[in-house]
Amino acid sequence: MFAAYAARIDKEEPLSGLELGDRPEPKVPPGWMAVAVKAASLNHHDLWSLRGVGLGEESLPMILGCDAAGIDDDGNEVVLHSVIGQTGHGVGPREPRSILTERYQGTFAERVAVPQWNVLPKPKELSFEEAACLPTAWLTAYRMLFTNAGVRPGDSVLVQGAGGGVATAAIVLGAAAGLRVFATSRDETKRKRALELGAEAALEAGARLPHKVDAVLETVGAATWSHSVKSLRPGGALVISGATSGPNPPAAELNRIFFLELKVIGSTMGTKEELAGLLNFCAAKGVRPVIDSVLPLDRAREGFAKMAEGDLFGKVVLTV
Repeated sequence: MFAAYAARIDKEEPLSGLELGDRPEPKVPPGWMAVAVKAASLNHHDLWSLRGVGLGEESLPMILGCDAAGIDDDGNEVVLHSVIGQTGHGVGPREPRSILTERYQGTFAERVAVPQWNVLPKPKELSFEEAACLPTAWLTAYRMLFTNAGVRPGDSVLVQGAGGGVATAAIVLGAAAGLRVFATSRDETKRKRALELGAEAALEAGARLPHKVDAVLETVGAATWSHSVKSLRPGGALVISGATSGPNPPAAELNRIFFLELKVIGSTMGTKEELAGLLNFCAAKGVRPVIDSVLPLDRAREGFAKMAEGDLFGKVVLTV
């Protein structure tokens, strides 16, 4: 079957390790099932895999991709939850949880195998392309907002780095849920798009907000950390799920964190139950993922390059 896969690890030039070509059909162990992939979306996780983060040389070649929507062998339209082994379903009792492609072949292929527990019905209201955007970036944003930040309608939230997959999802979901959403970006075009998606205001990175916020959603890391801490009201929550600009900020702002009793909460992906909630929320409220571009699988290299350069707003989707 045709697939996009990591053939080599290269920390400096990750795309040099990306290959497109034939790979074996997936093996389907007991308790697993095969899904014919109709659409799959790119995540920074895929780019980091090519750099060797979470993926070792001993696991190569590895088909990339952890998000997908498709059709199971019974003809049902389905969405895949990409955290494998979260509750032990389909794996050994001592196997730690992992994201698809850290241990098992991924979704950038004609077919993929996953534990039966990881398969959810696709709402009829969502296209395959839309549904394929949800299980990683959008689920991460959903958990950050509604589980870890604990915000309620009327609360205010700062989303750093408008344009990235998680940040874009947070703007759309937050606005749909009645939050007052502020966003930042260095790019004027991305700030305008953030306003179109429901942000109350979109400011340059590091700019002073109209007022302190109840929560900050942080995916940028070192470059925006101080601004995130300084933007919170006393007792506010800073929820972090990524650090695309680096993990070591120049100043940790520890004095502000303890004096203002701020909460710093790490957040990774989400549960199957949260994904079901996200799917229902999108179907019921007409919320749709923001898609930057849709490419056929044989043009996956273009999608990877677009993501690596940061030249996107929303998700890149590959269709099979």
